[in-house]
Amino acid sequence: QVQLVESGGGLVQAGGSLRLSCAASGRTFSMSAMAWFRQAPGKERDFVAAIRWSGDSTYYASSVKGRFTISRDNAKNTMSLQMNSLKPEDTAVYYCAAESYGGRWSILSTQSAYHYWGQGTQVTVSS
Repeated sequence: QVQLVESGGGLVQAGGSLRLSCAASGRTFSMSAMAWFRQAPGKERDFVAAIRWSGDSTYYASSVKGRFTISRDNAKNTMSLQMNSLKPEDTAVYYCAAESYGGRWSILSTQSAYHYWGQGTQVTVSS
């Protein structure tokens, strides 16, 4: 089992920045990739960004590419999401996720690829 805990959410004005963190514990050696998803009120949970646990490969949703940066620290078992130029439409609960099987980005950008999830952290961007 892998346990995930997010932190760093909050309220920010449009154009501002926030940094989310996800701390992993448990069988972290089994992780292959981690990702961020987000869910706005009344909407489905959407993919934001993903990173492989080894190597430097990352993948972003088109809506955040160029504004958000995903990174990881293997030694600390943490993953981060630096969010810049935030927009009101970025308002959502952000979830950290992890999986153990790898695969193509077309698979790793879907919820069904992930079997470990954090509890979520709220990000609110005011206009």
